[in-house]
Amino acid sequence: MLNQPLKDHVVRRILPRVQTPGQYVGGELHAVRKDHADVRGKLCLAFPDTYAIGMSNHGMQVLYAAMNRRADWACERVYAPWPDMETLLRAENLPLYSLETFTPLDQFDLLGFTLQHDLCYSNVLTILDLGGIPLVAEERSLQSPLVIAGGPCVQNPEPMARFIDAFVVGDGEQSLPDLCDAWLELKNSGLSRSEAVKRLADRLPSVYVPTRYRPQFAPDGRAAAPVPVDADPSEPIRPAVVRDLDAVPLPVKPVVPNIECVHDRIAIEIMRGCPWRCRFCQATTIKRPLRFRTVDTIVQAAVESYRNTGYNEISLLSLSTSDYPHFDELMRRLQAEFRPLGVSISVPSLRINEQLQAVGDLMNTDRHSGLTLAPEAARDPMRRQIGKQITNDDLLAGCRKAFENGFQKVKLYFMCGLPGETPADLDGIIDLAEDISRLGRSIHGRLAQVVANVSNFVPKPHTPYQWNAMPPRQYFREARERLYQRRRLRTVTIKCHDVDTSLLEAVFCRGDRRLGTVIETAWRAGARFDAWSDQIRKDLWWQTLREQQTDVEALIHRPYAMHESLPWDPITIRQGRGYLEREHQRASELKCEG
Repeated sequence: MLNQPLKDHVVRRILPRVQTPGQYVGGELHAVRKDHADVRGKLCLAFPDTYAIGMSNHGMQVLYAAMNRRADWACERVYAPWPDMETLLRAENLPLYSLETFTPLDQFDLLGFTLQHDLCYSNVLTILDLGGIPLVAEERSLQSPLVIAGGPCVQNPEPMARFIDAFVVGDGEQSLPDLCDAWLELKNSGLSRSEAVKRLADRLPSVYVPTRYRPQFAPDGRAAAPVPVDADPSEPIRPAVVRDLDAVPLPVKPVVPNIECVHDRIAIEIMRGCPWRCRFCQATTIKRPLRFRTVDTIVQAAVESYRNTGYNEISLLSLSTSDYPHFDELMRRLQAEFRPLGVSISVPSLRINEQLQAVGDLMNTDRHSGLTLAPEAARDPMRRQIGKQITNDDLLAGCRKAFENGFQKVKLYFMCGLPGETPADLDGIIDLAEDISRLGRSIHGRLAQVVANVSNFVPKPHTPYQWNAMPPRQYFREARERLYQRRRLRTVTIKCHDVDTSLLEAVFCRGDRRLGTVIETAWRAGARFDAWSDQIRKDLWWQTLREQQTDVEALIHRPYAMHESLPWDPITIRQGRGYLEREHQRASELKCEG
C-alpha cells in the first residue's frame, strides 16, 4: 500500500533539490512491496549510512530476503539521508520513510538497525528523529516501533543502550523472525511497553534488553559489567547460531540499486566463521563456529543471481575465502560457467598460504591486476604473538607466483600499535613492502606498485586483547613519521589511517552507558556521518567528551586487570570468556619470548 501523497510531495518538492535523488525513490529491481493490509507485521530494516554503502551490505540483503519470504510479514528499507535531504525534510515537515511504500518509520511494528561501524551511531539518531520515533527508548509508547539493533557493534551494546530497545546478538537469520513474532504477541498481550520489552529477553537467549540491567561502576568511576535488575543472576546473552548454513537460502534476487554503489556486484557468502585465531580480530571470535556451503549450492546461486541481475562480477564472501575447503573446485566450476560470459570472480579475502600461490591460475581474468593481502604485521615474531600463522617466506613466495601469473600491483594491510610492538616491527613494514616491489622487478623487469595501508590497533571487545590499552595519540603520530621517513622506493605508497578517528572508534566500542548522553549531545550539535573523513567533526566530539566529563584515559588508554569485569560482560561468545583469558595469556608469553 503506497503512501502516494507523501511520495508525490517528495518527488515534486524535495528530490529536484538534492544530490543523487535516485537513492530516495525506491522502486528498484527486485524490491518487494506488499500491501500492509495483507500482512500481520511490518519491519523496516535501517542502515545508518548512505544508500550507496547500505545497498552494498550483504547482510541487509540476506535479512530482507529472509523476512520477505514470509507471507505474513512486510520487510522494507531505509538508509541515512545525506544532510541536504535531512535539511529539506525538516524544512517541509516531512517524515523519513521506507523506500518500498513511502511509509513513515513510526508506522512500522519494528525498526531494525544494522550496526556495522561504531562511527555511524549519530546517524541512528538522525533516522529515529526524522522517522518520528522518540530518541530515548524509555520515552516510547506501546504504539512506537520496537527499535532493535544487530551487527558487530552490538558486542558492546552499552554506548547505544539509551536509544535501542533490544540488541540481537549473533546470526540474524536465526533470531530476527522469532523476535518479530514474539514482539507482536507481547505487544498485543496487554502488558506495558517496558514489561513487554523485558519479556523478550526471557523468550530469546540471544537478545540483550538494556532495561534489565543496571550500570555498575568501580570506586574510581570506571565502568564495570552491568548487573541484572532482578535479584536472580541472569545467564549471559549467547549468540544465535545458524547450524546448517547450506540450508539457509541465499538471496538470488538481490535488490539492484538505482544508483552506482560501493559494490555493484553479486555477493555470495560461501563460508561463515574463520579457521584461524588472530587475537586482534573480533570477527574470528564472534562468527564461530565454522560453517560452509556446498559447491553446488554456491554455483547454483551464482547462476541464478546472474540471470536475475546481469552483474558482470561475482564476489565470494567470507572471513578467509581461500580457506574454503573446496576452493579449487569452486573456482574452476565458476570460471567454466562465467568466463564465457565475461563475468569475473573476485576473492576479497585471500589468505597467504598455498592457495595464494595458485590464485593467478584460478582467477585468470583481465579485471584483476591487483592483489590484496593482509599480513597485519611485518615480522614473523609479531605475527606469532597476534596469532597470524604465516611467515614472510609464505608472503614472498605467494607474491612471486602472483606476479608470474600477471598481477601487477599489491595492496597490503598492516596494523600499528599492537601490544609489544617495537621500532623493528614498524621498520619491517617498509622493508617488506619494498622487498615485494623489488620482487616485481625480478619478474616483470620493473618495480611493482605496492600500497601499504596501516591502520591503528583498537582493542575490541570479545577478543584476547580486550584487556589491553590502546597506545596514546602521540605514539601513532611518531610511528607514522617513522614510516614516512624510512620509505626509499617511490613505487611504495604508505597510507596511514587517521589517528583521531581510530581513537574515537575505541571510545565508542569500549564505552559504557554514559556515552549515550555524549552521542546525543554531539548529534544535536551537528555530528553526522562520522565514518566519512570529509564529514566527521572530530573537534566537536572531543569537546563533547570533555563537557560530559568522559574519562577517555580510563576508557581506552588504561588496561584492565584480568579479574576485572568489563562493560560488555553480559554478552558472551560461543567459546566463553575462559578462551579469551587463555589466548591473552598465551599472547603475553609470546611477547616476552620475542
